[in-house]
Amino acid sequence: MSTALAPHGEQAMVELSLSEVITISRHLRPRSLRSHLTQSSLDEIRNTTTPPPRPHDDRGRSAQLFEMVVEARDGGTVRTATASGRDIYAVSAPLVVEAATRIMQPGYDRFGACALAQAFDAREFLAAISPEHLTVMLPGA
Repeated sequence: MSTALAPHGEQAMVELSLSEVITISRHLRPRSLRSHLTQSSLDEIRNTTTPPPRPHDDRGRSAQLFEMVVEARDGGTVRTATASGRDIYAVSAPLVVEAATRIMQPGYDRFGACALAQAFDAREFLAAISPEHLTVMLPGA
């Protein structure tokens, strides 16, 4: 399988289960759920000689670009959401901090394990960390 999305060009893809499978299936209960990663990314992860990313800007972020595309189908209807940015590890910390800050707010009333979309309004949550850390394109936005 391959995909042709800018700015990465056409990439060979491999299907594999990622952590998103657990949270998406818990929240949405889809009939079918598949996840893919570029073959080149998987090759880099598996290669013990791949060097760690080097800082590219004054904030210490690497030059690595990432893009996650989610496509949902229901019959003939297809909806696509995209999240992209630079240095996915630099995006992880703001996500965790935003979630922790919201959980600590008085009146937060959810308990137990839940997907982010169950814990918070997805559009509001993503808007809180965008566009500084993440560019998000949602259907209907």
